[in-house]
Amino acid sequence: MIRPRSLAAPRSRLLLLALLAALVAALGVAQVPGPARAASLTAVSGFGSNPGNLSMYSYRPDGLPSNAPLVVAMHGCTQNATDYFGHSGWQKYADLWRFALVLPEQKSGNNGQSCFNWFLPGDTSRGQGEALSVKQMVDYAVANYGADRSRVYVTGLSAGGAMTSVMLATYPDVFAGGAVMSGIAYGCGTDTTSGVLCLSQNKGYTPQKWGDLVRAAYPGYSGPRPRVAVWQGTSDTTVYPFNADQLRDQWTNVFGLSQTPTSTSGLPGGTTLKEYADGTGKAAVKVYTISGMAHGLPVSPGSAADQCGSTGQYYLSTICSSYYVATTWGLNGGGTQPPPALPAPTGLTVTGTTTTSVSLSWNAVSGASGYNVYRNGAKVTASPASGTTYTDSGLTSGTSYTYAVSAVTSSGAEGARSGTVTATTTGSGGACVTASNYAHTVAGRAYASFGYTYALGSNQAMGLWNVMVTHTLRQTGTNYWVIADGQC
Repeated sequence: MIRPRSLAAPRSRLLLLALLAALVAALGVAQVPGPARAASLTAVSGFGSNPGNLSMYSYRPDGLPSNAPLVVAMHGCTQNATDYFGHSGWQKYADLWRFALVLPEQKSGNNGQSCFNWFLPGDTSRGQGEALSVKQMVDYAVANYGADRSRVYVTGLSAGGAMTSVMLATYPDVFAGGAVMSGIAYGCGTDTTSGVLCLSQNKGYTPQKWGDLVRAAYPGYSGPRPRVAVWQGTSDTTVYPFNADQLRDQWTNVFGLSQTPTSTSGLPGGTTLKEYADGTGKAAVKVYTISGMAHGLPVSPGSAADQCGSTGQYYLSTICSSYYVATTWGLNGGGTQPPPALPAPTGLTVTGTTTTSVSLSWNAVSGASGYNVYRNGAKVTASPASGTTYTDSGLTSGTSYTYAVSAVTSSGAEGARSGTVTATTTGSGGACVTASNYAHTVAGRAYASFGYTYALGSNQAMGLWNVMVTHTLRQTGTNYWVIADGQC
């Protein structure tokens, strides 16, 4: 059995609206010290030969101690280092727990949608291209910031998540751990076309074959492997949820483990955690699935210890993933995660509907000071509801909505999310239009990207942009259309 790297004490790591635009088309507690003064994200030049032609940014909290951990965080397509730094929540924990951040940034000259080229062999092989550029950034941080080489970790979203897989496979001697956020298994794509297919078509590989791809990335390597966390939304229609299964198969095989979890637990934001422990009883692979979450990075804005980040396009309010990743890596000095704050509410029921509203009720949870309500996976309560009933208003008539609720403590810690119920408002519903994909884009109900069509607002994939492919779209809100084939 392959031994994982230790994550405990130091020993002496569009977005895709599309994962590539070419790929898109086809294709951020225990008691902690006070935070250091906020430093700034800084561009770094001269960090190495940089064969991948990437940009390097770093963040070092003032008062950063020597031998501090280092986290490499990579953005998704259409994003940049500043965007990821500002939304992901990593700055909060770097300030609190005193570790450095390195944020690689793709250049549009390398990829038109600023996606890391996780599918090109020249950028995904050890000692070459973008993979080597990222490794050189780590070397620079160790040499110039005094970072602890034994505590280097890597994470990334979407294309950055796929590039995280690349770094874990090609440089297992560099990274002690990694977290793939809505990403792709290593070796899934070897060119643009196959990379496109990775997003939505299951490769059907056995765990052995997936594991062999990692082993071939650094032939003969027999040292410890980085522990791996996988995060995935169940309603992701960009990087389909089966990609998390492929990542699980790949890394459990690398560690010589079964694909059956050794434990399963619930976390806030409708998150389920499955752990795959090694012979020491410590999880070598963790898989987090967020019920109802679309494509993006899980964040949870707020001031509680386990809340972080800010919402935006592909930054989705569910759970502060950066907190759970950081504590798993022991960046808080511990290496364990807190238990779920509260159990999921039971008895969620639809008590009434009108043309524009849905009324709900549920059973009280002991210890809860309020409740968050989620519609179609997105939180609709600006602050927790104080009772066990809620009326969601301002809805579209004749439209179905899915709801869930979670309990919240007085400190703001959110418990597990309930099961869902579906309610349909009364009335005839929003306008339905059946037309070709081309006509939908001309009328502003959809948009085209690299030869493919997506519904405006919902970003649902509609297929090729031409006059031959036809869909029915229903308007469910201002500038928001959903596919409604056979429903109108």
